[in-house]
Amino acid sequence: MRGMSWIAAALVSAGLSASVDATESFGPMPARPAAHSFTVGKLNLTSLHDAQYVTANDGNAFGVGIDTGSMSDLLRAANAPTDRITLSVNALLVRTGHRLLLIDTGLGPKLHGGLLASLQEAGVKPATVTDVLVTHSHGDHVGGLLDADGHLAFPKATIRMASAEWAWLQMRGPAELVKTISNRVRTFEPGAQIAPGVASVALKGHTPGHVGYEITSGGERLLDIGDLAHSSIVSLEKPQWRVAFDNDDAVSKATRSTTLKQLAGDHELVFSPHFPFPGVGHIEVVGDGFAWKPTP
Repeated sequence: MRGMSWIAAALVSAGLSASVDATESFGPMPARPAAHSFTVGKLNLTSLHDAQYVTANDGNAFGVGIDTGSMSDLLRAANAPTDRITLSVNALLVRTGHRLLLIDTGLGPKLHGGLLASLQEAGVKPATVTDVLVTHSHGDHVGGLLDADGHLAFPKATIRMASAEWAWLQMRGPAELVKTISNRVRTFEPGAQIAPGVASVALKGHTPGHVGYEITSGGERLLDIGDLAHSSIVSLEKPQWRVAFDNDDAVSKATRSTTLKQLAGDHELVFSPHFPFPGVGHIEVVGDGFAWKPTP
């Protein structure tokens, strides 16, 4: 599928677009521009809000094969609406040395993505971004590589992603996106050091080249988990529940459980593109699952 239809179709196939009834449609929804700055050691980071995404509690996206009543009970216990699952779409800005790195780009302006407005809120011009780091090539992470006119949204940036992810995007992605960014793409193998204090981390199962990015400075660490976990409620309390848009279900479940356990044990700071903005906090073990503890 090509063009705008590819981004929309990628989200639909991911279970991120649904209708509950004739009066209420779920899908991408605009969000107020927002930028939240914090530090990891001596590095300055900023969480940027792009959009909200709402999917129905119908068993098509989260908890595939689980009855919707069990999902409703889980949501109700968290004081969340029981008919829907709401995800934030966030990106992360990292300043390291003379480089300004943006991790993921959100939905893009054609699907209500407000990343550029949030960058403006942070006092950052798109042309000053030196590197765009891609966790994976789903439309809600690479849609913002292009502006509303189809041009490079970050015209001076090198676009970095795992080699397997670039190969996958070239096969499945829209021709116009691939063509526009191809001269700017530089690939790496998971585990590679991307910039001072920033290293890629293999997080297998979601897409062929899905990675996170670990940011380290002064003895402090933060892991951008990409789509290791989507819902701060469902993905943590029930990490073994199937997610429709994981490319390899068995591998993604194993990666999710193992990584969440490590993050909780190390008390490492976490950034999640899909947890409630600003998406910064810690993972804690609760019973047989986990819980999200956002930073104040």
